[in-house]
Amino acid sequence: MINMINQISKKIKEYRLQKGLTLKELSEITQLSISFLSQVERSSSSLSITSLQRIADALGVPVSEFFQSPVNQAFVVQRNEQKYFRLESSITEYCSLAGNFGDRLLEPLIVVIPPGDTKVDKFAHPGEEFYIVLEGSVTVYVGDEAFSLNEGDSIHFSSGIVHGLQNRTQQPVKLISVLTPRIFN
Repeated sequence: MINMINQISKKIKEYRLQKGLTLKELSEITQLSISFLSQVERSSSSLSITSLQRIADALGVPVSEFFQSPVNQAFVVQRNEQKYFRLESSITEYCSLAGNFGDRLLEPLIVVIPPGDTKVDKFAHPGEEFYIVLEGSVTVYVGDEAFSLNEGDSIHFSSGIVHGLQNRTQQPVKLISVLTPRIFN
């Protein structure tokens, strides 16, 4: 986990310097504070996927540039090759199920949200999202509505609507998520 955070921090600084941007300029573009960006580049602050997306957009690179691509065969991800990861500021775990080819549009993931998720990060971005609950129960917020989903239930919506997920139960939730645009690899 620490290696991944250090890798992300190093690449953010690398891309910023390649673009010839100061921390102040990056701060103005991303609407993230200079001190926060400085801490991120030094690996001394946690980073949400939303903040990472803002930084990636400002630097003109896909978020996937900050992650090492998993080793897999072109179209198949064997079960023993699946690697779970999480960002430091998040309790949610992710596992990419994506094949490895250049023009991929979808981001298929296993998402595991541990029990007692009290914080809901709501955000909007271009694209679509689809979730199907494999285990447990989850609350999905889309706009002003809250949907309670149980095992076997699914939801599909435009990511342009402010949305977020929350596990308010005492059991972990396991979902399959398919979204656009691709994020991780």
